[in-house]
Amino acid sequence: MKGRIYDFLKGKFLISDDALKNWSFILFCTALAIVMIACSHSAERKVHEIARLNKEVRELRSEHVDLEKSLMQLKMESTILKKVEGLGLGTSKNPPQKIVVVNSKKK
Repeated sequence: MKGRIYDFLKGKFLISDDALKNWSFILFCTALAIVMIACSHSAERKVHEIARLNKEVRELRSEHVDLEKSLMQLKMESTILKKVEGLGLGTSKNPPQKIVVVNSKKK
């Protein structure tokens, strides 16, 4: 048992007669490790992209709410009256009247 561990530590399994099997297994494990690392980096990159996009969505949603609030204030009658006051425009003192047009031609 002691001799087998000593042989393993010296690397005899890499230079023995059937070392080709061992080398192919080592290369296979190395390739799997590289693929695993690449997948891990790709997943991490996607997580960072999702976090960045979520932050951007929150900022845009906040901007949308602010602009909607400003629009509502601009559409208020009192705001419009203040803006057109300098032009000499204002609210009418008389209510609107309905004009009815009667068609006199009979067919």
